[in-house]
Amino acid sequence: MSERGECTYDPLIELMSRFESVKAVDSSIDPFEGLSTEDKLKKHIVDGIKKNLDSHLDTALETIPPLDIINNILLDGMKTVGELFGAGKMQLPFVLQSAEVMKASVAHLEPHMERIEGQEKGSILLATVAGDVHDIGKNLVDIILTNNGYRVVNIGIKQPINNILSEAEKNKCHVIGLSGLLVKSTLVMRDNLHEMNNRGLEHYPVILGGAALTRAYVEQDLQDIYKGRVFYAQDAFEGLRLMDELSRNKDAQIESGKKPEKTLTQQRVSSHRLPDNDPELYVFDGTKSDVSTDIPVPELPFYGAQKRTHFDITEIYKYINPIALFRGQWQYKKPDGMSNPEFTDWLEEHVRPIFDRKCRELSKILQPRVKWGYFYGQSEGNDLIIYQEDQKTERCRFRFPRQSSGKRLCLSDFFKSTESGQMDVVGFSIVTVGSEVSEHERKQFADGDYQEYLYTHGMGVETAEALAEYWHKTMRHELGIGHEDPEDLRLLFSAKYHGSRYSFGYPACPNLEDQAMLMELLQPEDIGIKLTEEFMLEPEQSTSAIIVHHPEAKYFNIK
Repeated sequence: MSERGECTYDPLIELMSRFESVKAVDSSIDPFEGLSTEDKLKKHIVDGIKKNLDSHLDTALETIPPLDIINNILLDGMKTVGELFGAGKMQLPFVLQSAEVMKASVAHLEPHMERIEGQEKGSILLATVAGDVHDIGKNLVDIILTNNGYRVVNIGIKQPINNILSEAEKNKCHVIGLSGLLVKSTLVMRDNLHEMNNRGLEHYPVILGGAALTRAYVEQDLQDIYKGRVFYAQDAFEGLRLMDELSRNKDAQIESGKKPEKTLTQQRVSSHRLPDNDPELYVFDGTKSDVSTDIPVPELPFYGAQKRTHFDITEIYKYINPIALFRGQWQYKKPDGMSNPEFTDWLEEHVRPIFDRKCRELSKILQPRVKWGYFYGQSEGNDLIIYQEDQKTERCRFRFPRQSSGKRLCLSDFFKSTESGQMDVVGFSIVTVGSEVSEHERKQFADGDYQEYLYTHGMGVETAEALAEYWHKTMRHELGIGHEDPEDLRLLFSAKYHGSRYSFGYPACPNLEDQAMLMELLQPEDIGIKLTEEFMLEPEQSTSAIIVHHPEAKYFNIK
């Protein structure tokens, strides 16, 4: 559409282009033709086919008890799915499609079964630990375990240890599974294990998972802490393997649960070492880097915060990074033997249409909103001081870690120092796509629409990131440095522009507690964003950042 609302394209041509990759399918071919009843049901599971599922289950019920159908046929199909996934021959979205068929099969068979006490393979309580709002990883574990014959009690996010233990006891769970995305969550997990020791509850095996965890941290440090058995699960299928081994012999020591002898290279900073990106290990001395100090300061666009709540969602979609969405969030992996160009072509043919469909479906559900602002600031050692509008009164102070070697970078180095006599400009932004998409994906998960749940969650996360990228571009133009932006949007995804944005919780500014100061500066409650007790943003599909105009500002790690 033009600015005057005139249609600038041929709608018929546009409609036809949407179906360019659609191929005719011979619907007369029966994929189950010639298969036995047992093999038909396994094909339903492995290929994720729902059509004619009920009729094939009813045929099987004529000669096979329902419990045997589940244990001997359907679960064997799910085992094949797991093997295919582990071998890199099945993508996660198709695994979830198989899980949907498994769930539908069990629901169809349940009315024909008598509940027998103790017939389950095993049971596990799943929880995201206190202060952490992320649940996608935990919910994927729930899907895989539930549809492989385990009873899962999923009590949700932000769960304190008291509730975890009381729910595990009330529901008679055999195992406790804890999840968390943040480095802070690894501390919470450690404290939870201490508490379980204090209460004499080491009879519970504990499985831990999450992006911030490392295998060494769990299998060395946390095993030293916990008097019971604690295991690391890198993904849902490793969690399934652990549950299988635990259920086969509840008293046996699982190989991965043994405490290995430590080599010299595995010696720890302390007996309870945190993952290497833990803020407690950062250097805070004042030795500055050689970042240029003679950079001109942009004119302050305005002092304080402003908001925007009306966006063209299709414009935001243009800033979604397809690699981050397709390969990261949706977890489509390149199969062995396929070249990168071939995989890119495969994604365009098979996954791009899913993206286009989700864009249409979520256009009314995603609610992009932004709060942003500019403030006067100066550096003082590792600190960044934010001033009131009078440019004299200190309003708040951020302290950032410095690299202990190499360039010895620190985020404060990108701003004029107090000794310079010059005032600098600091930008902040906070964006969200709203809580509605979280509610939508929760319903999909509850309804057993697992594949769509994964797609929706990924779209929510990456649309929020796209909004942050889009608004950073807007702020660069307000600061007068946007003219250096590349014309190709893809180059934005690798930060090929002047300056940078840094989100709290990542290496350059790792302290989530600093978001309390950002909240005070921007006051984003009027766009629906609040801070949890552990300084995380709600809704989950939200992100904040400090905007740095210095041309040398790029992403860096703290070592």
